[in-house]
Amino acid sequence: MPKLTLDDISDLRAYERERDEFRRSVIALKRLRRVPLGDFLTLVFENTQTIRFQIQEMARAEKLLSDAAIETELGIYNPLIPSPGQLCATLFVELTSKEALMEWLPKLVGIEKAVALRLSDGSLVPAVVDEDHERQLTREEITASVHYVRWDLTPDQVERFAAGPVELVVDHPDLQLATPLSPERAAELLDDLRNGG
Repeated sequence: MPKLTLDDISDLRAYERERDEFRRSVIALKRLRRVPLGDFLTLVFENTQTIRFQIQEMARAEKLLSDAAIETELGIYNPLIPSPGQLCATLFVELTSKEALMEWLPKLVGIEKAVALRLSDGSLVPAVVDEDHERQLTREEITASVHYVRWDLTPDQVERFAAGPVELVVDHPDLQLATPLSPERAAELLDDLRNGG
């Protein structure tokens, strides 16, 4: 799937005209692409539309007007648009109280490397951490609340994904979870795997 370019990002006035409708469509899309894992982890599988929305909203919030500023955002977020054979996601650690943050963020160091897909034959495809993200946000004593991860599947693994069922699993020393993908979610993600996001 081609990555986004400057031509794909509307200027602020044009975006304001399309924002309400675009926002509604992306919210509906994210419902299908959002997978809760346990009580406070969530994966949102990204694609071209979700990433365009992210960049448009960043430009709107931060009043980014120059091509250079938009190019910076494109450089940050384009890696989250999957190519064929890939799934890309944002992993959120959704803790709302200071006490929970203080308890869990130190415990969950390495959580971004502990997420995998379990395919129909029981084999695991581990998540790969975005390299730039890992350099900037990975710490040994505390984890971040947001991580960017991807899965690189071989053609054979894509076919096993298609055969289903598929589970998302977390195998971390302080947290073990397994969540099956619904048929609707699996079909949505299979389209990414076969065609790119």
